[in-house]
Amino acid sequence: MQQRLPSLIDPPIAFAHRGARAYAPENTIEAFQLALRLGATGLESDVWVTSDGIAVLDHDGIVRRRGRKIPISELAQADLPSHIPTVAAMLDAVTGNFDFSLDVKDPAALNATLDAVRLVKPELEPRLWLCHHKWQVVASWRSLTAAKLVDSTRLSRLKDGPERRAAQLHESGIDCINMHHTDWNGGLVTLFHRFNRYALGWDMQQDYVLDDGIRMGLDGVFSDYTDRMMDAFARNA
Repeated sequence: MQQRLPSLIDPPIAFAHRGARAYAPENTIEAFQLALRLGATGLESDVWVTSDGIAVLDHDGIVRRRGRKIPISELAQADLPSHIPTVAAMLDAVTGNFDFSLDVKDPAALNATLDAVRLVKPELEPRLWLCHHKWQVVASWRSLTAAKLVDSTRLSRLKDGPERRAAQLHESGIDCINMHHTDWNGGLVTLFHRFNRYALGWDMQQDYVLDDGIRMGLDGVFSDYTDRMMDAFARNA
């Protein structure tokens, strides 16, 4: 068996992608509750803000109504489908200790998200992982929160190379980089760890992918299959 490289977080975080979406409707309170029952130590979702300033959890940020696609930002929270939870309602209903990764696809949702967390579960803020695909945007959040800040990107987008990006993240106070599992290898993980930056890997569905990611020292993995993910952690403990 391949030797497991050290991670900065031990054990690494097991993020249930959009909740236990392989077994329950994604991004619903039921999916998040199920993920924790299956053993996940982290939850993941995407956050948007409504026209009346409420942070809600949904993947696309679009509501389909009578053949039209309406951005959530154009609707009041009361006009959304009932399956789309607010951040506040989710945190109130989903009990237990967990990390929470949020892809802030609309940066306008940041303040509403932080307000909800601070109101309902303030102790969660240091365990929030706030992600965006432009690291400069993420860097602008540093003074606003104690949450972990995450550069969500791909290896092909690191035009100046991974070492330069690791240095930029360190200099700007961004805690972490999150890339697709196919972008990672043990050497790259070690590189970002050398700059004391966390390394996360997403879309990790198959057993061998999960095993490889854990063994290369990733600090957190994202999977739709919470049970497979937990079995992989048990195998590689």
